[in-house]
Amino acid sequence: MPDRFTKSRPAAPDAYLVEAAGLRWLAAAGPGSASVVEVLEVTPDQLVLPRLVPARPTRRAAAEFGTALATTHAAGAPAYGAPPDGWTGDGYIGTQPLSLRPTDRWGTFYAEQRLLPYADAATRIGNLSPRGRRLVERVADRLRAGELDDDRPPARIHGDLWAGNVIFTATGVTLIDPAAHGGHGLTDLAMLHLFGAPELGTISAAYAGAAGVGPGWQGLIGLHQLHPLLVHAVTHGAGYGAEAEAVAGRYA
Repeated sequence: MPDRFTKSRPAAPDAYLVEAAGLRWLAAAGPGSASVVEVLEVTPDQLVLPRLVPARPTRRAAAEFGTALATTHAAGAPAYGAPPDGWTGDGYIGTQPLSLRPTDRWGTFYAEQRLLPYADAATRIGNLSPRGRRLVERVADRLRAGELDDDRPPARIHGDLWAGNVIFTATGVTLIDPAAHGGHGLTDLAMLHLFGAPELGTISAAYAGAAGVGPGWQGLIGLHQLHPLLVHAVTHGAGYGAEAEAVAGRYA
């Protein structure tokens, strides 16, 4: 088996460049942080990485990953929405553009860069109902007013942490394919909860203990899932729009 894996179909001319910057930024989070796949080579046309060999997920690896993810988040970012070090401009989440504009407050950032643009796009193509769009706007109003902010500083987050980007190997978990930026740590955890992951309960408990998120964090998971649901409403259909509408109704 080749020891390298080459990606060669970028979603956009600069997609691999921002992905590589994100991988390096996450890897620079310091001792005890989550393992991140190494960037061997990168050009606008290809990204070369070590080939990872998946292994059976274990509870120990999951617990170690939850703790390490909290350490990565604690490495911080200059602001909410800040791009990875070495990158200027916007990024991508999957095939969709992702705004990376530094913002002082999480609520403002999340409303204006993560919810409304994708709600508008999903509404335009008929995958989010007018009622759903109104509910998202109400959530955005609460976010802009600071009602859902907390005192946690900007975290260094992966940004697209579904199970397919969490690779269990013989030596533990390695992360791939980020949409890295300054955000809220619960956003990464919420993505894992949205699409599922091996040993998710163990990961979550270890993360919550290491990050000190405090009681009641589970009740905010849906709020942080609203962004990926709206992204998927744009890319994967109206079923995700209906789910986004239901979730928005809980926080409007």
